[in-house]
Amino acid sequence: MSQCCGYGARPLSRREMLQRCANGFGALALAALLGEEAAANTVGDPMAPRAPQFAPKARRVIFLYMDGGVAQMDSFDPKPRLTQDDGKPFAMKMEPTQFDNNGDTLGSPWAFKQYGESGLPVSELFPYVGSQADELCVVRSMVSNFSEHNAANYFLHTGHGLQGRPSVGAWTTYGLGSENRDLPGFVVLNGGTVPSGGHDNFGSGFLPAAYQASYLRNETPALSNVSPPETPGAGQRDKLALMHELDALAMERSGADDQLEAAISNYELAFRMQTAVPELTDLSGETEATKNLYGMNAEFPQTRAYGRQCLIARRLIERGVRFVELTCPRIDGVDRWDAHGDLRNNHTLNALATDQPIAGLLADLRSRGLLEDTLVLWSGEFGRTPFAQGRDGRDHNPFGFTLWMAGGGVKPGTIYGATDEFGYKAIENKVEIHDLHATMLHLLGFDHTKLTFRFSGRDMRLTDVHGHVVHDILA
Repeated sequence: MSQCCGYGARPLSRREMLQRCANGFGALALAALLGEEAAANTVGDPMAPRAPQFAPKARRVIFLYMDGGVAQMDSFDPKPRLTQDDGKPFAMKMEPTQFDNNGDTLGSPWAFKQYGESGLPVSELFPYVGSQADELCVVRSMVSNFSEHNAANYFLHTGHGLQGRPSVGAWTTYGLGSENRDLPGFVVLNGGTVPSGGHDNFGSGFLPAAYQASYLRNETPALSNVSPPETPGAGQRDKLALMHELDALAMERSGADDQLEAAISNYELAFRMQTAVPELTDLSGETEATKNLYGMNAEFPQTRAYGRQCLIARRLIERGVRFVELTCPRIDGVDRWDAHGDLRNNHTLNALATDQPIAGLLADLRSRGLLEDTLVLWSGEFGRTPFAQGRDGRDHNPFGFTLWMAGGGVKPGTIYGATDEFGYKAIENKVEIHDLHATMLHLLGFDHTKLTFRFSGRDMRLTDVHGHVVHDILA
């Protein structure tokens, strides 16, 4: 209490004290609430949403994985010289190929057309995607370190040619968490084909198990065990309560254990998914116009199937899932995009299955205001040779291939990099897989050199000791 000339300040009345302290009590309550939220973000909830290192352009990723490798000269990198030299001996030195059954120069069976204001050339295989050309950032100068499916798939997905490393989807959820407590942060929509290398393409590696992908089938139910056996549901809740109590006792005895915490988190998530997944995959509320946009009423069954995957991908990111990957639909008699023979039939059927649904996805995301902060990636693990394998196929080619991105902060309607006149090797603005990963993380708000996890005495990262952000493709 202050003193002045021997006079003391009058004591506060109870009413005055409450009036003056009201804001203080509110601040204390707010601090407690913020403290609880901060604790929830770091303790016991590995999928709690987290802020990136800097302002992101993209909040989520949809990866349209073209399993097997699309021929770049038959899709988004036209080469008139191939048409000119079709059937002639190949004019460049041939590198060793996977099957060493090399024939003559093989021109593209498909014509190209320029689309949109950008005039971006697209093969007649992809007329629907061509209609979205002004959204695409086409990278024609991709290279890979591997020409065999398993190693190339691991490299594309994890940045390492051997199995066991975390997938780019796992790194994304490790960095950002999930915006939906009832769904996983990383989801793979299984179209019917498991890529070479298996599920390790989507694993969490040395990251906690909570960050690995969850697989949803392209059928109903999407999860085989989504319906609990107990009736009514109270029986299952009692079992889960007992399990939670036993887990807590185990944690108390063993101390902090990342694997046990991840297991507990996954059990709890699985329980919540029993309600969330059926609602997610119930498309009865979607309009017929939307279903038509995605090709879900198309004549070709695989178009309908892939259209359903693309629509569910949109519904997943609407619900806060961070990373969604789609695998290709199974087509009888066709081995993915891996066209070692009968190139025309292989690429025609795979394109028929995926073209309209992908274009529908891009258009739908744009109309809903989601494309701006959703990065869409279309890519296989490598490309194909400009010379024939046998008579009418193309072998694996890691020396130059094409992918495209859309939305999420990339320049729309642009082409980056180039291959030689045959489409064989990247010769301008070469982009490595590590560069792709560094750029994706940058768009998500991360410095790829600083998103690390301590393992085996070393700070590990998706890009290892490599990778540069490709700033020229950023909007």
